[in-house]
Amino acid sequence: MPEDETVAPLREALNVSPTNVPLRRMLADRLIALGRATEAESVFKEGLTRNPNEASFKLGLAKVYFTLGKITAGIVVCEDLTRADGHAEAQILLAKLLHRNNETDRAAQAYRKGIDENPDLAEDELEAELGLHNHGMDDETPDPERVAAHGGSEPMGITEIERPKIAFADVGGMEAVKEAIRLKIIYPLQHADLYKAYGKAIGGGVLLYGPPGCGKTHLARATAGEVKAGFLAVGLHDVLDLWFGNSEKKLNAIFRQARRNAPCVLFFDEVDAIAASRTDFKQNTARHLINQFLSELDGVTSSNEGVLILAATNAPWHMDSAFRRPGRFDRILFVSPPDGNARASILQLHTAGKPQEKIDFAAVAKQCPECSGADLKAVVDVAVEAKLTDAMKTGVPKPLTTKDLLAAAAKVKSSTREWLADARNYAMYANDGGQYDDLASYLKMK
Repeated sequence: MPEDETVAPLREALNVSPTNVPLRRMLADRLIALGRATEAESVFKEGLTRNPNEASFKLGLAKVYFTLGKITAGIVVCEDLTRADGHAEAQILLAKLLHRNNETDRAAQAYRKGIDENPDLAEDELEAELGLHNHGMDDETPDPERVAAHGGSEPMGITEIERPKIAFADVGGMEAVKEAIRLKIIYPLQHADLYKAYGKAIGGGVLLYGPPGCGKTHLARATAGEVKAGFLAVGLHDVLDLWFGNSEKKLNAIFRQARRNAPCVLFFDEVDAIAASRTDFKQNTARHLINQFLSELDGVTSSNEGVLILAATNAPWHMDSAFRRPGRFDRILFVSPPDGNARASILQLHTAGKPQEKIDFAAVAKQCPECSGADLKAVVDVAVEAKLTDAMKTGVPKPLTTKDLLAAAAKVKSSTREWLADARNYAMYANDGGQYDDLASYLKMK
């Protein structure tokens, strides 16, 4: 039967009854069968605008994304489905998407979960590609006595407390984020009596998320300088340990050190690596570390008074939802690429102290759309390198000009675009709680 004779009547029927779920699925499935996946994508997307919680539309859309090679978008939709109810078919599809994205370990985890829920979905070929055999067995949990028998390093905390000399004035742009940090963790410290008078609880942390290179770490360090507090930066290597139980001990030691040095800004970089969703782990060791982190944030054994907790991540959607409860990281702030005025300010900060003529920073900023703070620093570095090259030839150093910076801007590409493209999918399909509204607004989706 010619395709128009099958598709056209379904479209007409759907126009009459646009909320008919089986009819919309039938049209989309027919389009897929005809090799018209892009049209099927539009049908499913329109269905989700009318019924955002329809799981069959989300699963169908994820299948279309798999067919079209839109792997990141498909992963986002499948993660949303599996987060809600463990959807077995979505777990298997997620495994295929992750495998295609070269994330074999996560693919194997998703596959195991899927067939644990519905063994009939097992696929021998996929199992072979993932290197799975006894898929029903849990990952082996290390034996504490066996590990202890081999010895283990005594966990140690971070010994250096920084005393940053920069403050918010040294951070270009981000005024809304700065004010949110003031309200959440600076003002309560500076005006404790006033907050108590209004019954406003003091505590909790701030989670900063956004593209790499947009100044999350710089902003955290400036927060410490703003209140003349100590600054304790924590990376993944400061926490994770090979030996059973040592990671939890290290984390506890870090919090104790911050409490001893209060007021102190305790900053966790790439926090998603140690605060990932517990459903992603079958090993008890990883879950124990996450539970320890939650306990420390709550101040179960010791008060966190005077400890200002900040964290940064490029992937907040991979964090366990328990970290977003009140008293923990209950304020999530999107650190966007700087806008035009902020880019001009950042360029001005990076050229300060360098020989220069009067520079039109606004004109240069206009030529750097979606550039991060790190990208803008690269623009200045490229311009300086060009000047040094000329000076080495002529023996005469010349000042930076607007023309030099514009030439350098043409050579530096934005590093945020790939992140923003991936993040758009989460803002569209995994924002039921509204935690990514700032991101959605930035992407002009609302």
